[in-house]
Amino acid sequence: MATPSPGYSITVRVEVPAASNSTAALTTAVASAGGALTALDVAESRTDRLVVDVTCDTTDERHAALITAAIAAIPGADVRKVSDQTFLLHLGGKLEVNPKVPLKHRDDLSRAYTPGVARICLAIAEHPDDARRLTIKRNTVAVVTDGSAVLGLGNIGPLAALPVMEGKAALFKQFGGVDAWPVCLDTQDPDAIVEIVRAMAPVYGGINLEDISAPRCFEIEARLRGMLDIPVFHDDQHGTAIVVLAALTNALRVVGKSLDDVRIVVSGVGAAGHAIIRLLLAQGARDIVGCGREGAVHSGAKGMEPFRQWIADHTNPRHETGSLREVLAGADVFIGVSAPDLLTGDDIATMAPGAVVFAMANPVPEVDPIAASVHAAVVATGRSDHPNQINNVLVFPGFFRGLLDAGVTDVADAMMVAAASAIADCVEPEELNASYVVPSVFDPHVAPAVAAAVREAAATVTSGRMPSDGARSPG
Repeated sequence: MATPSPGYSITVRVEVPAASNSTAALTTAVASAGGALTALDVAESRTDRLVVDVTCDTTDERHAALITAAIAAIPGADVRKVSDQTFLLHLGGKLEVNPKVPLKHRDDLSRAYTPGVARICLAIAEHPDDARRLTIKRNTVAVVTDGSAVLGLGNIGPLAALPVMEGKAALFKQFGGVDAWPVCLDTQDPDAIVEIVRAMAPVYGGINLEDISAPRCFEIEARLRGMLDIPVFHDDQHGTAIVVLAALTNALRVVGKSLDDVRIVVSGVGAAGHAIIRLLLAQGARDIVGCGREGAVHSGAKGMEPFRQWIADHTNPRHETGSLREVLAGADVFIGVSAPDLLTGDDIATMAPGAVVFAMANPVPEVDPIAASVHAAVVATGRSDHPNQINNVLVFPGFFRGLLDAGVTDVADAMMVAAASAIADCVEPEELNASYVVPSVFDPHVAPAVAAAVREAAATVTSGRMPSDGARSPG
């Protein structure tokens, strides 16, 4: 059975006899059904009855039902209600808007709104660059999706994608102090998406594209970058690539290998895989083989779309063919951004000594991390219940904080490499080991370090600088 997760946490309110063994019976019922008890609280007490809230982690909805049934089977127990803690957290959404200025009396209203606001409007009309100083633009990011590639759920549409985008916006604020807002578009036409984002761009200081399927995501990003004067960043591509480079930098330090000498196999040649390969090559990797559903991508294949053709033209120096399992033999590094359960521990055993395995398919990795750890020196996943969680939240809050602070109009490779180095260096040498190659997503030093690295890198990209934030006095 899978490991119980807080993502499937339930609270069962149950009435039981006021006997000395009642709470012990509840604890035993949860344990016997495979749940992980996290809290047991007495909500009501009478001389003959107790009302108890039993909170536990489960593996999925079916498992939650089994645990509830086990509790209900206790003699004298009466289950009153079952609450799903994840659904409760999402009730009413996860975001709200709060004013930053007081609105307590007429003077406040006259300055924040009419008539005083007209002076600000006229100042911006005369000097549009002042919008960054005088409006929310300098600190606001649009999180844009069409719902076509949401998490591991696929094409579930914009409405179903909204909880993810809300969560993304909450993370922007929590870790980077960036005011982000979900923009879920009811179209999957690239032309329409580009035009909508272009038209709404004046409000925002940056665009974060999210969960848009390949290959459309490549076209949408490229076109928007060409027409907008604010940075456009597809997190599924570049955020993933940055955190992978950071984790790999430290993993190679652990095993005593260098990026330019190792043989890397990447499973998944969509948006994330393409960006990972591109950034690793930019940082000096020389031997990468990308694998799709049909096996190794190589220059001899016909009829490939342009982005896969780019991979074929720039990787696989020995022109290997064959399945993922076949090309993995002898490799130093496996990076998976593809699908669950593609490999076994025996497949990992064929890799070179001191192997590094990043199995990042979520929620089920390409290979079981416990089985992989028998043979690999370093194992990482995208999950929070295993060591070395490779998660984009290490990247995008600080990355956009740096972009907004620097006022850049575009994203350069130098900024992404700098961000990766900053994340890697947040793990001190005395902390570095096979189970700790990336910092915790809750490490408060990460986002500021990434922001500082991006600002420093951006300072060298003078052609991409926006005008100064200094507002001009009207008149």
